[in-house]
Formats: sequence, structure tokens, C-alpha cells
Amino acid sequence: MTGYVDDKDALLARLARIEGQVRGLARMVERDTYCIDVLTQVSSTTRALQAVALALLEDHLSHCVTEAAGRGGEEAQLKLREAHAAITRLVKS
Repeated sequence: MTGYVDDKDALLARLARIEGQVRGLARMVERDTYCIDVLTQVSSTTRALQAVALALLEDHLSHCVTEAAGRGGEEAQLKLREAHAAITRLVKS
């Protein structure tokens, strides 16, 4: 079971709003909207995606990593390496 199962509906709602934001961005470009206005919306969409990523990361750490750490062994090390890689990707994005 995934760590975000309890938050699945909220995450899907957030992603649907982000999808709407992206469609709005496409309309802005189609309508030759002023560059700064488009960039402002890109920034807003990026922050919304980052919020989803952070929520998923929090769920992963509190559920998957915590459970694996409790069991110990190679699985715990694997989950920690996965979390580290995910955090690295988020920081670089």
C-alpha cells in the first residue's frame, strides 16, 4: 500500500487544478498574452507541483521509510537511498 493512500483524493484534486492551470497557460500562449503574465502563471504552476511533490515526499518518509527503518536491514537502506535520490531530484528542479 502506498503512503499517500489516505490523501489520494486531495492529491488528485490538486493535480486536477494544476492540469487546469497548464491548460490556461496554453490558452495564454495561444492568445499572445504578455510574457511576464505567462511567466507569473508558470511560476504559480511550478509552486503548485512542488507542493504536491512535498506532500508525496512527506507521506513516503512517514509511511514507507519509517516502516522499512523499523524492520531494518537492506530494505531500510534501500528506502533511505530512494528518499535521498528523490530529495536530490526535487532540490535540483
